[in-house]
Amino acid sequence: MPAALTDHLGYLLRALSNHVSQGFAARLAAEGTTVAEWVLLRLLHDGPGLPPSQLAGQMGMTRGAITKLADRLIARGLVLRSAEDRDGRAQRLALTDAGRALVPRLAALADLNEAAAFGHLPPPERAAFEATLLGLIRHHGLKTAPTD
Repeated sequence: MPAALTDHLGYLLRALSNHVSQGFAARLAAEGTTVAEWVLLRLLHDGPGLPPSQLAGQMGMTRGAITKLADRLIARGLVLRSAEDRDGRAQRLALTDAGRALVPRLAALADLNEAAAFGHLPPPERAAFEATLLGLIRHHGLKTAPTD
């Protein structure tokens, strides 16, 4: 007899991940933003900008997908694209003032989503759960930001 679905940690993790991810996606959608847009905005927030190739690597997306994502954010006035070198071939994406102002508002939604999903855990259980997840991420060499 095959094992029940709930006998598999992967199934349980996916059920929880879907719940948390869908809740966050809905919160972001109410602000007109997708999860992938949020990730790109957040990655740009801490510095003077990044080349699309670096964002593609960090987000696990193609450069073409980053270009399309950036184009949407540029159209919304949240990101700007500039030439990085003298011949203009290399580019850099950076937040506009409006993009920089939006990130903390979206981060607050991430915090609300986190509290809704995990706020019931006592601090020691939350810390143990986080340590377990981080250990699994390190063990599997996961380096890209989830965007869906």
